[in-house]
Amino acid sequence: MLKCIAIDDEELALELLVDNISKVPYLELVASCSNPIEAMKILQSNPVDLIFLDIQMPGLTGLQFIQSLTVKPMFILITAYEKYALEGYSLDVVDYLVKPVALERFLKACNKALELHQLRTKAKDQESGSTSPSYFFINVDYSMLKVVFADIMWIEGLKDYIKIHLKSSTRPVVARMSMKSIEEQLPATSFIRVQKSYIVSKDYVTAIRKNSIFIGDIEIPVGDNYKEAVLMITGKTGM
Repeated sequence: MLKCIAIDDEELALELLVDNISKVPYLELVASCSNPIEAMKILQSNPVDLIFLDIQMPGLTGLQFIQSLTVKPMFILITAYEKYALEGYSLDVVDYLVKPVALERFLKACNKALELHQLRTKAKDQESGSTSPSYFFINVDYSMLKVVFADIMWIEGLKDYIKIHLKSSTRPVVARMSMKSIEEQLPATSFIRVQKSYIVSKDYVTAIRKNSIFIGDIEIPVGDNYKEAVLMITGKTGM
């Protein structure tokens, strides 16, 4: 779950923002605020992961609010003015949404925040020497689905989507996600990229040929740039 705060000085805009947040299963709304000063008080006792923030507000603007914080959560800016986009990105915000915001566009921004949060959590775990988790959660049809690494046989990339083929199911899990994002979440000791559009589990590989890798009867093509890496599964070189 991502704990979040919504900040907007316009009452209707704030209500719409809160309603959108309620539709995203992995968001937990900690508070809705009409100005950054209210949010500062909330942050003193309630650490959050993500802040949805309007820019043009009386007193302290959204950009000034970001700059005033020493410990910064993730930010998604929501504003009626496109002119602040460049300055917003210079502050390393996750996304920049222009009102009125369609739900699909809102979900896309939230998914970016979730992926970034998962990557940061993984990096912290590695730095602290924490035991790596045996699973991860992925956003599928407005729900967070738990996927166990050991259950994944192979993953197929289809433009903006991926298909995760599981041992426990005849139907693949389809999610809107890039191959790069999913690859960064997988343990490198167990999975290998064999082509631009394919990642396979080493545990389920049954045979390797010059231009193909097999998982049972399933033949998956091996890209030229991945042949040496694939052959390393066998402990040999020179494919």
